[in-house]
Amino acid sequence: MKLSAFRHLAFAAFLLLGCFRAAAADTPWLTDYTQALQQAKAENRNVLLDFTGSDWCPVCIQMEKEVFNTPQFRDYAAKNLVLLRLDFPVSKPIPAKLKEQNDHLVDAYGVGDFFPVFILADPSGKVLIRNVGHVDGGPSGFIAMLQGKKA
Repeated sequence: MKLSAFRHLAFAAFLLLGCFRAAAADTPWLTDYTQALQQAKAENRNVLLDFTGSDWCPVCIQMEKEVFNTPQFRDYAAKNLVLLRLDFPVSKPIPAKLKEQNDHLVDAYGVGDFFPVFILADPSGKVLIRNVGHVDGGPSGFIAMLQGKKA
């Protein structure tokens, strides 16, 4: 009887530990630029700006599946980045204030009409790395690009 109780307790601890790890690795994408810069400054991290067309851009959708939704990228981001998604959807509405912010940032960062655009910026918003379009190599290739390395 005591061994059975121990197994249940050990299993519960294992599940709880898994939940904490999953929560830590699931870094949310922010949508507010000012908030992202404030968080980056407070945490001494860089900001990854993802200019995307989440519901119409095939490359954006592919990057979401192949890179951003992987444990490897989520773990890296949770330890190193503040994530900022600047979305330009066609079929889903976004609040006017958010659209205004995103339009302003397209101009401020010189983003053209081709998506996706990934910008790694320091906590002041200064561009460190810019990439337009697909990044080869899955999460490893994307992380290498963010680190200024070739995949």
